[in-house]
Amino acid sequence: METLTSSVPILPVFLSMFLFIYLLAYFGVFRNWSSKHRPEASSCLISLAHGTPAVILATCAMVTQSQRGFASANTIFQNLVLDFSIAYFLMDLLHYLIFSPYDILFIAHHLATLFVFSTCRYLVLHGAFAPLVLLVLGEVTSVCQNTWTLANAWKADVPTAAKLYDLLSLPFFVFYSIVRGLAGPLFVYEMGVFYFSGEADNVIPRWVWISWMVIVIMAILLSILWISNLWVELYRERTRKVENKLK
Repeated sequence: METLTSSVPILPVFLSMFLFIYLLAYFGVFRNWSSKHRPEASSCLISLAHGTPAVILATCAMVTQSQRGFASANTIFQNLVLDFSIAYFLMDLLHYLIFSPYDILFIAHHLATLFVFSTCRYLVLHGAFAPLVLLVLGEVTSVCQNTWTLANAWKADVPTAAKLYDLLSLPFFVFYSIVRGLAGPLFVYEMGVFYFSGEADNVIPRWVWISWMVIVIMAILLSILWISNLWVELYRERTRKVENKLK
């Protein structure tokens, strides 16, 4: 497929779409929620609007396109998917800066992701295959994660939400652990082997792909740390429930 050198700017369109969804969630869908949970719920809704479509689009961009190498020129379709995700992360970053400015972990995650996607999309115009695979690995758990997050926020007030939270916790943690703890590191290893061979240096500057590798490795490690803490918390919750029943 033709590579993208110039096109109609689609990023503002996607950004406007996610802004509309966020405002619709905040002032419409979750208007009866407490001020404490409305921003988080609205963030979850735009995440849901991004996650599954991003997985489908990125998969199509990889499966149907001939450019699948780590150093291949970006196609129009691949750049469109990158713009779609850049718009989402910009919108969600704005959410965190306004409502959770002290959530340094998520802000850093979004800034790092934006750096990788933006440099691939607008600076080097090559190597979209790797970010798109990472996008699939990052967003394939989106539906489970956001449903679990919403249930967690509501579990203290709604019995159904508490049941859903308990039902989802174990399968979500297992799914997330496999994707982020096994599939992710294996793919990052393949990236490293290719980039360190020097085969991409003529189209992707060394400082760019080294930055990508550092960011992705840090993201994988933080994801493993995050899910590990949740496993510990789940174990404590289940142990506490068992002890209470035995009393």
